[in-house]
Amino acid sequence: MTLEIPIWPYVYGLPSGVGNIRTVPEDFIVYENLAFEPVGSGEHVFLQIQKTGENTDYVARQLARFANVRQRDIGYAGLKDRHAVTTQWFSVWLPRQPEPDWMAFENDILKVLHTVRHARKLKRGALSGNSFKIIIRGWQGDRAKTMGQLSLMKANGIANYYGEQRFGNQGQNVNKALAMFNGTKVGREQRSLYLSAARSYLFNRILSERVAAGNWNRGLPGDTFMFDCSHSSFKSQLPDVEILRRLEAKIIHPTGVLWGKGEIDVSADALSIEQKIIDGYDGLAQGLVDSGVEKARRTLRVNVDNLEWQFSNQETLQLSFTLPTGSYATSVLREIIGTKNPSFS
Repeated sequence: MTLEIPIWPYVYGLPSGVGNIRTVPEDFIVYENLAFEPVGSGEHVFLQIQKTGENTDYVARQLARFANVRQRDIGYAGLKDRHAVTTQWFSVWLPRQPEPDWMAFENDILKVLHTVRHARKLKRGALSGNSFKIIIRGWQGDRAKTMGQLSLMKANGIANYYGEQRFGNQGQNVNKALAMFNGTKVGREQRSLYLSAARSYLFNRILSERVAAGNWNRGLPGDTFMFDCSHSSFKSQLPDVEILRRLEAKIIHPTGVLWGKGEIDVSADALSIEQKIIDGYDGLAQGLVDSGVEKARRTLRVNVDNLEWQFSNQETLQLSFTLPTGSYATSVLREIIGTKNPSFS
């Protein structure tokens, strides 16, 4: 069986325009927001680096070579797209060692904006979120509908789909996961990518069911809810008045399963939806369990904070917004535009 990545159901109707994303890297600007403040002392040097047109792993390798440390002594909080201008944090373990001249690390594509010491290595996911500034060029469409969709997103949030980049080129990482589960040998890095793709695919399937049913942002009997920008969650057999109030205020969100081994943490209607998807993709689901992946939850809805937009001319739309870590800017963009070039992901 070969799986394809479908066009997931839209929340706010079909996209109201088309346009080009990432015509140049400067059209897609990403700024990491750390979830904590470095203390100013310790064995790890935190560097805030602006990179243009390069991926995160490349910068990490260059940092290790420049600082004469092992690759594993470099930390970063998240992977960032190559086709963008991104400002992100890295850590370098330099215990009882003088720091090199970080300015000498700079070149045409890398700039060191800030350095500070901290007691611990920078870990994956140690962000409160990411801020985006995006320019859509060659835009054509229904301006009034686009602004209406953006207003709805600002007020109500978006479906928290994993972006297409999660699934690899043409979604092939999902099928490579199936092949791996059937015995194909892969390297450690590829294994992690394929496991993530498989879990993300099942989650998007569950979310798409609830978007199609119109309950992606509402509480169902048996749902598990998660607090906004938090991993704290609680179960509910039947949403009461207080839960409904919190949902309306976007303080809490319904969740979907990130499949793996572990206890079932939904029941009733919510369980019925999830079980239907899991049973329908047993090869992926069982492969994740057999691989020892632990079950987790992810919100079905995500708030789009500080969302602003403007048309600088007839064919150029500018957007700015902030998303919590783990959510995708492309899940915002897909609701309002199709694309005229292949750089959209």
